[in-house]
Amino acid sequence: MYFSKSFIPILKNNPTEAKIKSHKLMLRTGMIKQSSAGIYSWLPLGFKVMKKIENIVREEQNRVGVQEILMPTIQSSEIWKESGRYEDYGEEMLRFKDRQNREMLYGPTNEELVTEIFRSSIKSYKSLPQLLYHIQWKFRDELRPRFGIMRCREFYMKDAYSFDISDEEANYSYNKFFISYLNTFKRMELSAIPMAADTGPIGGNLSHEFIILADTGESKIFTDKRIFEVDSTKTTIDKNSLIKLRNDYDKFYSVTDEKFNKVKFETNVPENFRLQTKGIEVGHIFYFGDKYSKSMNASVDFNGKKEFVKMGSYGIGVSRLVGAIIEAKYDDTKEIMKWPMTVSPYDCCILPIINKNDNLNLEKANNIYNALIENKIDVLIDDTEENLSSKIKKFNLLGIPFQIIIGNNFNQQKIEFKEINEEPKYISLENIIKILKSKKIN
Repeated sequence: MYFSKSFIPILKNNPTEAKIKSHKLMLRTGMIKQSSAGIYSWLPLGFKVMKKIENIVREEQNRVGVQEILMPTIQSSEIWKESGRYEDYGEEMLRFKDRQNREMLYGPTNEELVTEIFRSSIKSYKSLPQLLYHIQWKFRDELRPRFGIMRCREFYMKDAYSFDISDEEANYSYNKFFISYLNTFKRMELSAIPMAADTGPIGGNLSHEFIILADTGESKIFTDKRIFEVDSTKTTIDKNSLIKLRNDYDKFYSVTDEKFNKVKFETNVPENFRLQTKGIEVGHIFYFGDKYSKSMNASVDFNGKKEFVKMGSYGIGVSRLVGAIIEAKYDDTKEIMKWPMTVSPYDCCILPIINKNDNLNLEKANNIYNALIENKIDVLIDDTEENLSSKIKKFNLLGIPFQIIIGNNFNQQKIEFKEINEEPKYISLENIIKILKSKKIN
């Protein structure tokens, strides 16, 4: 892809309406464009990042045995009235009537709809557990949408739901999502810490938020620094292995502000390990037992007895993660972004010095481009006549992690190759391909 033909409308300066790093960068680099308050169009650069995040989320859900479905964005009010949440949810729910005067809503979440699907399809406990997820647009009519995609009205989300016969089995399902979330964020090079949290309008008595540390975060967090040393890399989805992992995390005090208890914090955490800071929520998991199954009569036959299933729900903000990664990785003082290779819109860019009426360097760039494409490496060529320093500055802002420089002293065996914010190397194309391929594996 030539940069001159790509749809990347870069602004010269940060937009004045943007207050946080992610909002500034996404508008400036043409990742998104505001359509109305809290609602955005996703342009090619931002859309590519979001779809790569979606694929990681999907792979990690599939890895622990969750099955993908797709539910609609528009729901009937009737199932929400059954659960008792139709009036309780508040003004964030967008309600309307169709031409038949039926009350409808744009789904802010899917507990009711997935429970209705389950109860009409599963009758015996022998079919349990059932773990279902979908990735779909949601709408919540925020009173004050702000911070770009971090606090918007329409957003792209993965939500999953578990159905089990007992509390013990339900906890096993909960723990599967617990490890899948840790693995998901690790693949995006994010250190997300699970913290005990309030269940809010979802309900129930067990909940964890997955938080990444960031000064711009809206969540206040209180944690024992030793929690960052917990190693989840060797955990399998064996029941005992997952219990051990949960215990390793639970022994360290770590909560959001809704659950904060000053006495417990100061009693359980030595002063030199106490951390009070802000963070960004990137995932949230809940266990709420039979809260919805009872009110909506979702039961199975268990040895001749009617048993209401135990349920949990598990959310990841796919579109929100784009902003969260920027908040974690963007140096706004130097105007340098560096996308993790796993979610970068392109793996590498080629920056040839192009002299007027001389396309020799562009031809060299095309040859390298073709070799990289043959090796399934996604590449963007800057075919503009800007000077090299301007090109490097531009691509440091775009955050594509690797750059190939083609100057007038180009040497096929010693190509200038650099990682953003690192010193260049002079290596062969063969070695460049090896490096890029190894970085893509995650």
